[in-house]
Amino acid sequence: MVGRLRDPRLEGFVHLFCFLWALFSLSQNVGLPHSVRRESENTYGGRWKYLTFINQILQTLLFGICTIVDFHRMFISAKKNSVSSRLLPLRDFIFSVLVFPVGLFVAVTFWTLYAYDRELVYPKELDEINPAWLNHTMHTTILPLLLIELVTCPHKYLSKLKGVVGLSIFGTSYLTWILWVNYASGIWAYPILEVLGIPGKAVLFSLSYLLMIGFYVLGEHLTKLLWGDFRKHKK
Repeated sequence: MVGRLRDPRLEGFVHLFCFLWALFSLSQNVGLPHSVRRESENTYGGRWKYLTFINQILQTLLFGICTIVDFHRMFISAKKNSVSSRLLPLRDFIFSVLVFPVGLFVAVTFWTLYAYDRELVYPKELDEINPAWLNHTMHTTILPLLLIELVTCPHKYLSKLKGVVGLSIFGTSYLTWILWVNYASGIWAYPILEVLGIPGKAVLFSLSYLLMIGFYVLGEHLTKLLWGDFRKHKK
């Protein structure tokens, strides 16, 4: 276990750095110019159709909460530290149920599809609009941020059933959203969905769900390996 190596000031600095980087990455994504080559961003749903963008929002929110908790702990006495104690459950939920499995899913699936056929997920013409470093802020650096958070501080996990249900609600909501966007506008959020038939889409959605559940279990296992069971709910 690495708990003995924890330093509140170092932890606060790391979280502040991660928050500023996540905020910078998000702002750069939002600041991308609209283009006919990215016409889907100008239509129904905007950038909210993309799991990459939603994941950036979640990561920024997580590290913002972590920074608030850290600074409250450093500068406010424990008796008056009600704000941080109330934020802890929210911080742990966002990381364990959303940020870790969703972030890992975004990074792994994007680069897997990119290596197989980039036109299925990130057409080559986007290179003329998006600088390579910006692509990496959206799909690559999110992974080390997850690992940094994993080893920086422990997170309390819900019971496996509640955690899986929470992630399933998120996944189902997102799937419903992109299906609705297609129904309302005729646009698929991802090029791969344009070339798959109904059976192919069903297989893709099912595999994606199982993969995210697997990443949730992996996060729980790694947290237990690094920090032990003392912070896990006993239910």
